[in-house]
Amino acid sequence: MCKAWHYTWVDIENIRHKALRSFAETGRAKGVIQPSRIRNMLGFIAAAGSFDELTVPPNFGFHALTGDRAGAFAMTVTRNWRMTFVKIDGQTIGDLDLEDYH
Repeated sequence: MCKAWHYTWVDIENIRHKALRSFAETGRAKGVIQPSRIRNMLGFIAAAGSFDELTVPPNFGFHALTGDRAGAFAMTVTRNWRMTFVKIDGQTIGDLDLEDYH
């Protein structure tokens, strides 16, 4: 008996940060801090089989936001900078942003 495996990846619906969007589309790092780390983070997101896999090490400091940002999530880029996003469904994130929110 042959069993077919279907593997899906997490999709990024939209990127709000202009320089981050340009970096993701073209690789041009102008206006992006820590481009090598962000490249690794974007690759990690894209390779995840589901949203839940973003919590598995190396998770880049994945955490849910609280307060008025409840429902959003973040991953640590540097001490102050985070990539933030919302969960659209189990396979999609949206409103990906690069921000200094501390």
